[in-house]
Amino acid sequence: MEDLKSRVKELHQLLHRYNHEYHVLDNPTVPDSEYDQLLHELISIEEKHPELKTDDSPTVRVGGPPLSQFEKIYHDTPMLSLGNAFNEEDLRKFDQRVREKVDSVRYTCELKIDGLAVSLKYVNGRFVQGLTRGDGTTGENITENLKTIHAIPLTIKEPLSIEVRGEAYMPRKSFISLNEQKEQNGEQLFANPRNAAAGSLRQLDSKLTAKRKLDIFLYSVNDLTEIEADSQSEALNNLDELGFKTNKERETFDDIEGVLSFISKWTKQRNNLSYDIDGIVIKVDDLSQQEELGFTQKSPRWAIAYKFPAEEVLTTLTDIELSIGRTGVVTPTAILEPVKVAGTTVSRASLHNEDLIHEKDIRIGDEVVI
Repeated sequence: MEDLKSRVKELHQLLHRYNHEYHVLDNPTVPDSEYDQLLHELISIEEKHPELKTDDSPTVRVGGPPLSQFEKIYHDTPMLSLGNAFNEEDLRKFDQRVREKVDSVRYTCELKIDGLAVSLKYVNGRFVQGLTRGDGTTGENITENLKTIHAIPLTIKEPLSIEVRGEAYMPRKSFISLNEQKEQNGEQLFANPRNAAAGSLRQLDSKLTAKRKLDIFLYSVNDLTEIEADSQSEALNNLDELGFKTNKERETFDDIEGVLSFISKWTKQRNNLSYDIDGIVIKVDDLSQQEELGFTQKSPRWAIAYKFPAEEVLTTLTDIELSIGRTGVVTPTAILEPVKVAGTTVSRASLHNEDLIHEKDIRIGDEVVI
């Protein structure tokens, strides 16, 4: 039995390392077949000796038994939303408010991932709890679903007890694959990757979540007592070193002009990414200045989210296709002249049901807005 325990420990170490290389560093050192072989070996051992299975076993990535409901849990500190900026004037007003309180300021700009905000709690270096934002005060316990996201480390490199926060999302590739499956089954399609990610993380059966191939970027540390950092950018670098996945497309600037330039750049380049973003988050970089600026009742005074304007394109509806699902429900689908929007070529769109078609008077040959 000691030999078996030793092998299980070795498999844990190898699989966690290979998983980190593939899903976080994007630099795999072994072929998928070797990873799968080791994983199957571990699954086989755990099936014969369930007492050897732990909460941080790599096998939890495939999902566990279905839940009857999600438990609601209070956040240690509220998960506040950010104030919004929609144009240059809003950003300059934000900059002015900040500079009225602090003399010299440096801003960190990060891509605003279009997904679902979550918090991850680690105790002695092990992932023990994951919550949705919920209403900001309480969130739903989706720990088992979050374990299926390979970019979330089940153990971190140091035995720290910390809470980190980030954005879980569905890559465009996973979204397209999921909707293709739904279409084949005659099921209603997801409108966008954000809705798909939210729906996937709220599955009571984590095995279904595991099939959706979600990902995550971490963007903050809730409690910095165990991490030495004087700035937001330094805190993110520390998260990288601990084995978390952060978004590398971030920059710091000494003035609002640099911020505006960064926004202009990503407004043009956003469609080149493999995931959706809906804006840019601007934060005062210095953590002591963040503390000095403080919070309103709803949001921090030291950060703001610039929201991209909605992207709209015109195209023509060429046909309406009816599909019958397994339960006999008829779902109408609009067949469109292919058009590119938000980095994806769109040629089909769900019309949901017959009532919607009549309500909006949708007809073949109509010019429609996507």
